[in-house]
Amino acid sequence: MDIRHLRYFVTVAEHGSITRAAEALGMEQPPLSQQIRQLEKNLGVVLFERLTRGVKLTDIGAMLLPRAKTILDLQTQFLSTAQGLARGEMGHIRLGLAGAVSLLPVIPFTIRRFREMAPDVTIFLEESNTPSLCTALHEPSVDIAIVRPPVPDPVRLSVFHLLDEPTVIALPRGHQLADTPVISLDMVAQDPLIIFPRELGPGFHDAILSAYQVAGVTPVMGQQAPQIAGTIPLVAAGLGVSVVPRSLSQIHAGGVTFHTISEPAPRATLAVAIRAGQNMPLVTRFAAVLRTACRKWTNRQPEQDFFDLE
Repeated sequence: MDIRHLRYFVTVAEHGSITRAAEALGMEQPPLSQQIRQLEKNLGVVLFERLTRGVKLTDIGAMLLPRAKTILDLQTQFLSTAQGLARGEMGHIRLGLAGAVSLLPVIPFTIRRFREMAPDVTIFLEESNTPSLCTALHEPSVDIAIVRPPVPDPVRLSVFHLLDEPTVIALPRGHQLADTPVISLDMVAQDPLIIFPRELGPGFHDAILSAYQVAGVTPVMGQQAPQIAGTIPLVAAGLGVSVVPRSLSQIHAGGVTFHTISEPAPRATLAVAIRAGQNMPLVTRFAAVLRTACRKWTNRQPEQDFFDLE
């Protein structure tokens, strides 16, 4: 049965006349009458009682009418959903975030902005470390991830640079340099360096140690933190100092001061990763919006409020 037959049936029922229904459908009356008879033949029932003026639903026709409308509504919803998915306007995104990424203002801003652009899209967030997020992309339990490169197994992932976030040094309260706004790494060479395990983010881990090397010193390795954001409580406990992305200075941990690092200072690089060859328009669209937002964030003036850049 052609679904057009249901549309003809509903239109005739709503107008109570094949002539008026034909006008509404933009077709001639004889072909419409023939289509209705063909539908009745296919179903083995009589849908309409033919009157001198117009038609009237039979009892069976009256029972089938709401079901026909339901099928047509489902068709409309199906087409709308398919088109929305194709345009990247419907569906859901499982977004993975590497450690402390959510503290960078441009990230929650982008998520909020995208939800405003595509209100029918649901975004699920999962925070983990870069290796775990790459595994999640392959499973796949995550559709797209903001990671700290490099990534393991880059052949099966498409990775795009987002930004290089400046870093700051976190000192415990009472440190002799607590009142010094700009600090070079050689000035804290004797303080234990609190850092996260290399396997959680080898790129950022190596950038920190390389910066110490460029400064001409070798850090005293202190206690390891379970994740990047976990370094701040350890600093507050007086166990050492830590080099962290500047966005972590938003963590209001009592007993910690944050200071600019004199150049050359390490950068905390962020990238967006998706499965190579994936063809989900929604993921592609979100990645494009994210890259644009990060470019604006990078190019803004220091005194400019990013939320005024829209």
